[in-house]
Amino acid sequence: MDSMENFFNWLSKSIPMEEVQVWMNRHNMIPEKIELYGDFAKSLYLVIFKTYLGFENGPTRIRMSEDEINGHFNWAWKKVIEDFGKENINFKMEGEHKEYFESFFMDVFYHQEDEKVRNSIDKFIDELFLYKKSYTKSDLEILTDVYKSFEKNFL
Repeated sequence: MDSMENFFNWLSKSIPMEEVQVWMNRHNMIPEKIELYGDFAKSLYLVIFKTYLGFENGPTRIRMSEDEINGHFNWAWKKVIEDFGKENINFKMEGEHKEYFESFFMDVFYHQEDEKVRNSIDKFIDELFLYKKSYTKSDLEILTDVYKSFEKNFL
């Protein structure tokens, strides 16, 4: 086995729950906030998924411009921020949390040609934010990065 294969095996290997707990404690990750941030991500996905009509192979058969795509993401982002605000759960409108999700959705939703990838986003979000599950090293690092970006932008 070469070193690259060893690295990928290490990245994809499940981490024992005790080690996950140590990791989360070391990074001050609170289970209720993991769930909250997961709810936010899922809400954003649902608003984007249910309201975007711009796929050539979709119901409208219309391809949207880059400005329209950006406008749709910004509208959805603002809507979810405002919806959470109505429940006294306040996030900053701008910040690295927005940059992260904008980049994510541009890559795996708006500019994604493979419908299977677009349709797997909700499962990815559910699994990423599911507390008390076995994580791989890469999943845990993604969750930690997203968690910390939310923490910086949670009011």
